[in-house]
Amino acid sequence: MRLNLTLLLKPQPAPPQSQPHPALALSHRVAWPIAVVLLAILSLASPSPLAAYEIAILKSSDIAAYDQTVSGLRAEFNETATLTVYNLEGDVARGKKLARKIRASDAALVIAVGLKAALAAKVELVDIPVIYCMVLDPEKYDLRAPNLTGISLRVPIERQFKTIQTLVPRLKHLGVLYDPEKTRPLVEEARRVAARLGFELIEHQVHGEKELPTAIRALLPKVEGLWLVPDSTVLTEESIRFLLGTTLEGNVPVVGFSPEFVRNGALAGLSINPEDIGRQAAVIAQNILAHSDRAVPMPVPPDRIRLAVNLKTAKYLGLTLPPDIMGRADELY
Repeated sequence: MRLNLTLLLKPQPAPPQSQPHPALALSHRVAWPIAVVLLAILSLASPSPLAAYEIAILKSSDIAAYDQTVSGLRAEFNETATLTVYNLEGDVARGKKLARKIRASDAALVIAVGLKAALAAKVELVDIPVIYCMVLDPEKYDLRAPNLTGISLRVPIERQFKTIQTLVPRLKHLGVLYDPEKTRPLVEEARRVAARLGFELIEHQVHGEKELPTAIRALLPKVEGLWLVPDSTVLTEESIRFLLGTTLEGNVPVVGFSPEFVRNGALAGLSINPEDIGRQAAVIAQNILAHSDRAVPMPVPPDRIRLAVNLKTAKYLGLTLPPDIMGRADELY
């Protein structure tokens, strides 16, 4: 029997494959982009890792600076955490009660705004992280504990002095008036920084407001600039006007720590904005909560410092301000 080799060797057509129904194919093409969109929506709707946390804000009192700090906190958190504000209303005893209430709550972290709030938190809250802010001199009040950190309100002296050197290139002697009972440690530190930067700090002690006129007149001939420090003996509502007027007459530039001084005739001022401090405290809080051990970092200086410059005063004193100062200035008068 002979086999038909022609038939065996001839290529055979492939069996027909089943084709999906046109409606089913269309549904597949549509379903994939819809799934992608749904996944994107679900990812956007997913809660922030911080959303499950409750953060307590312990506020010393209702003053504008503290309220601005809280506004900065809220803006930086942007509803990514539950914030509850507890107001001491200026009462330390009330603050301790509120701190105990916070301790019994589900708060994962506390932000203390102002000195009284910080002191209450230090005493009553020892097992959850606490961040203090808007405290002028935390070292003086020993705000130290394993669970405690914060933001200093003080502009670093070296940064202040480098700014003054840029504003007043001929600076060799910088004057300062101070009450040793109030600001001696600050001035002692400033003396060391000045020496390191190559100029001399000329100090004049003032023990009472009545001594100020004689002190300022004795100091001005010896200096090329005057540095203001937050000393309540030296700076009062009455003395500030006298001091700024006398220094202008003596052709001595003044650098302070408030835009208000600059508006009234000081050459420049480096200052802190409470809302910026609130935002910085929120960032520190987010970093602490992002780590399982909730360890707190060391206290830090403010990371945002505002510069105000009075152009009219600069012109009156015959000073040409460098372009970088003009570019850095947040406020110009």
